[in-house]
Amino acid sequence: MNAHTLLQRRTFLGQSCRGVGALALSSLFQSAQAAGTPGVLAKPHLSVKAKRVIFLVMAGGPSHLELYDNKPVLAKQNGQPMPESITKGQPIAQLQGAKLTCLGPQWGYKKHGKSGIELNELFTHLPTVADDISIVRSMRTEAINHDPAHTFMNTGSSTSGRPSMGSWLTYGLGAETEDLPGFVVLTSSRGGQMQPIAARQWSAGFLPGKHQGVQLRGQGDPVLYLTNPPGVDKNKQKDVIDAVSELNRLQNGVVDDPEIATKIAQYELAFKMQTSVPALMDLSQEPKAVLESYGVKGADGSFAANCLLARRLAQKGVRFIQLYNRDWDHHGGVKDGIKQKIAEIDQPCAALIKDLKRLGMLDDTLIVCTGEFGRTPMSQGGSGRDHHMKSFSLWCAGGGIKGGVTHGATDDFGYHSVENVVEVFDLHATMLHLMGVDHERLTFRFQGRDYRLTDVHGKVVKELLA
Repeated sequence: MNAHTLLQRRTFLGQSCRGVGALALSSLFQSAQAAGTPGVLAKPHLSVKAKRVIFLVMAGGPSHLELYDNKPVLAKQNGQPMPESITKGQPIAQLQGAKLTCLGPQWGYKKHGKSGIELNELFTHLPTVADDISIVRSMRTEAINHDPAHTFMNTGSSTSGRPSMGSWLTYGLGAETEDLPGFVVLTSSRGGQMQPIAARQWSAGFLPGKHQGVQLRGQGDPVLYLTNPPGVDKNKQKDVIDAVSELNRLQNGVVDDPEIATKIAQYELAFKMQTSVPALMDLSQEPKAVLESYGVKGADGSFAANCLLARRLAQKGVRFIQLYNRDWDHHGGVKDGIKQKIAEIDQPCAALIKDLKRLGMLDDTLIVCTGEFGRTPMSQGGSGRDHHMKSFSLWCAGGGIKGGVTHGATDDFGYHSVENVVEVFDLHATMLHLMGVDHERLTFRFQGRDYRLTDVHGKVVKELLA
């Protein structure tokens, strides 16, 4: 007997009534127990320091040499040939075969806080939270071009098709909200030298599709087709959702496809989002002082507005919030480019930390701010820097991170990470550790092999832990 035979009119009507009634009872029962959906872990492996992650991606490869890694020796060698002993045999992107000339840091540095953390002299807001952040100066990655480097940062593999960080977290730990996705993505840009960001960067890969990140647009309709067309009210929309869900359930009884269950859940989530998302995007209820601290007036798609939305998403129980800020690809004009980008991110990054602290949420919210790789200490076109995979910097705060720490170091030219080197796998292992997950034990069986976010690598960077 095939599926079409099963879905005869009387069968469908009878089972639909029972199915919708059962669905309503199930919904009431679940709401009475707790909001959200569970993950595969019955309980965390470890002590939980962070309940959620806000992952700030400076897409395009921000120059660590103009942001967080002061290099006086490189400054003295400005305009001189780069020592061949440093670059010989090393992977180089667009400068391959070119004359390699040192380009010193284009801005000065200042020390801040009790910890004396060094930051670009242009930062004025981030220094006010210097003792809350930790800077890692010894990051290293395995990809030298943008898309594979983003893929590696997000999934632990430079080849597309693996699950992203946010998907692994919602798979393992579940979601704490039932009317918003557990994994949300926001993007922003001001134009300039931008690299495209593809939706596969927040894909669930081979994990169940319900763990895929959902992109919300920062202005206009947050999600396409979120609002109903004229003549369709909420009750009519719910009737459609219930009918489609019941058809999917009947089909699933025949073919037993787990992705059908995902479709059912996503239809129902989309229905709930028609109410929750517009309320989320309405910043008019935020206190004036909070709006001013971020430097925003409303949800205008800017990085500043997205930082405030990230805090609101965190309050709603979203597990993994990823913000992409583009236009960091400074092959030319790195001095002016960095000035513009610092002006764009300085205030909202500091405001996000202070706002979470004000709400008592910083202690269990992990913030990570990074690019996909760094930039070369050699000049490109006289005023820019090429892609660089052997060293870059990031900062992190909250969620079990020890504030005021500068971890690791690069050589005198900022070319190689040489002290306490941190691989992307180590970053992933540390993030999972803070979320209460042993990175070696969160696995998924696929094509005859147990996969994990850190593959067969990764160690927790204990020096960063509070």
